This record gives sequence, C-alpha cells and structure tokens, in this order.
Amino acid sequence: MKKTKLNPIHHDLGAKMVSFGGFEMPVSYSSIKEEHHCVREKVGVFDVSHMGEFFVEGPQALSLLQHACSNDISKLVPGKAQYNYFPNRQGGIVDDLIVYQLSSQKYLLVVNASNIDKDWDWLREVNQEFNAELTNASDSYALLAIQGPKAIEAIQSLTTYDLNSLAFYAHCTTEFAGVKEVIVATTGYTGSGGVEIYCKNEDVEAVWKAVFEAGEAFGIQPIGLAARDTLRLEMGYCLYGNEINDTSSPIEAGLGWVTRPATNFINADVIGQQKSEGVAQALVGFELTDRGIPRTGHEIVDEKGRIIGKVTSGTQSPSLNKAIGLGYIPKTYAKEGSVFGIQIRNKVIAAKVVSLPFYTP
Repeated sequence: MKKTKLNPIHHDLGAKMVSFGGFEMPVSYSSIKEEHHCVREKVGVFDVSHMGEFFVEGPQALSLLQHACSNDISKLVPGKAQYNYFPNRQGGIVDDLIVYQLSSQKYLLVVNASNIDKDWDWLREVNQEFNAELTNASDSYALLAIQGPKAIEAIQSLTTYDLNSLAFYAHCTTEFAGVKEVIVATTGYTGSGGVEIYCKNEDVEAVWKAVFEAGEAFGIQPIGLAARDTLRLEMGYCLYGNEINDTSSPIEAGLGWVTRPATNFINADVIGQQKSEGVAQALVGFELTDRGIPRTGHEIVDEKGRIIGKVTSGTQSPSLNKAIGLGYIPKTYAKEGSVFGIQIRNKVIAAKVVSLPFYTP
C-alpha cells in the first residue's frame, strides 16, 4: 500500500488504519459519531492526500477539457472551480472530479484515489487529438480538508488572505502557515463549510501542525474516512464505486445538473437523449421508518417482495439519529413519499423516499 506523508502522524495519534484506494488511510481516531459531530459543530481535519492531482495547460487545455468533461468548462474563470464527471464511450462514468481554473490556460483536476491510474490513462488517450500539456502531480501534492462551521475562523490567522471572501467552489493561491504557493479552496465534501489546502508533500507536516495549533481553542480534531462517509451521505453526495461507476448512467445518478446540453463532449448524444427523454430508474434518498440500518448491496423490494433495486450507500445518520440511504429504483417509485422495503438479513424493513440532502446545516 501507498502511504501519505502524514502516515506516521496518524499512527502516533492512534488512528485505526485501513486500505483505501491503494493507500493506508486513517478510518477513525476516536469514534465515528464523535468525529462526525466535531465536523458538524466545530472543526475537523482530514488527510485526503491520497486524491489525485493532474495539471492541464496550454492553448488546447480548454478544448481538451470541454471534450473530456461533462460540465461547461468555458464558464470557469481563474479562481473558480466546477464539479464534473468524465463520461466514457459506453454511457458510464470514468470518474467524478473537480476542475479548478488556475489561470487562463492552466487547470487543476482533482480525481479519486482509486481511479488515478485509470483517469490518467483516459485523459492521455483523449488528449491525443488535442495535444494539451498534461502533468500527473499526484505523488507530489498533499491535500488537507479542514471542515466545519468554525474552520475558517480557526485558521484565518495562518494567512493574510481573507478566507471569508471565498465563495463556495472558489479558490486562491496564497501563502499559508508560512508556506508559499498554497491553493486554498472551498470545494468541501461534508456540507459543513471550511476549506481544502493543497500543498507540496514536503510542506504538509508543517501545515498540519500549524493548523492544529491554530485550531486548538476551537476544539479541532483529526477526522477519519468513516466520518467523511457519513457526512457526505447526509448531504446525498455520490461516492465513486457506490453510486456511480463505469456502467452507471450519469442521468440516472442525478448528475444532469453538471451535464451541459449535448455538444461535443464524449458520448454527448446518448447522455443528451437520456437527459431530454428521461430514464427508467433513478438514484433516490430514503429513510427507514422502522428499526434497522441499510448497507451497500441490500436489496430494495416492492410491496410484494419483488426486487426492484439495491442500496448503494446506507448508515445510521449521527446528525439525524435515523437510518438513511441511497439506492437505485424504478422511476415509478422515485417520487418523494413513495414506500418500499429494504431486505436486511431475513426481514423487510419499511422505507420511504425523502428529498435530498438528508441534512441541512
């Protein structure tokens, strides 16, 4: 397994370590519930340095990204970011990602750790007809997600840049914790506000220590990937490998909002047709109305016990104290308030469709 530069610190903190995306990563330090509430109420720090970073530069950078990405990259300006996915040629999704425009001809793409090699090969293949300048900097960069309602207040002293001036899905390049050329972004995955810090690997330990010193008075804690998952699920955010994959339709997954009108992006005709004509099934949020906890892979059944779908993610929500989940079901069942059952072991537990997000900060 690969290890992030902060791996020894996680061990020193007594983190429970697991394999994730080819890396040894901290899944929890204390309890999932405690870490979850820390982010919802105060401030927590995730080491997510396993994520991949690609730079796309040059006169052909925009043309390449307009073809490879689902969203309209031309709407970006320096200092803004955009959620996207890479459509494949078979109707599925290579990966979901965030695109940051750093300057007029330079972009940063942040991709999922488990897909770094696949995404890099895909981007290089697509780039053959564009010849943009590509750099895979994944092994050189670290990423800290500092999340929570107290996050910006806790770390503002580490930079002269006014972090409160950053809108959602914006970024700046500034000096932070004494380190120059740090990218600070507001593209979090928790729904509780905060920033992400991109820096070189050789600087991340100093940045980590400075962040925890600055945040001590605010109750700052290190947070593992387990709480990151419960936080994102409460917001109804997709996780690659659960809600979306190489064969899932982005329209069925509810990603029509980041799918521009059919133009010249990969598989635009098929995806555009699905967006305009509709699809047979949809990804929905649901909550259990009886006792039980839904888990990935549990079958969704109708009133007669017939299988109509599967749970893609599920948990007991720490913020709401109720069982919630995401899953694909036929559109006829996808209306808010529709009822069905979740097969948990040998019992069918009642559930109903609810609107997303589950949790509103």
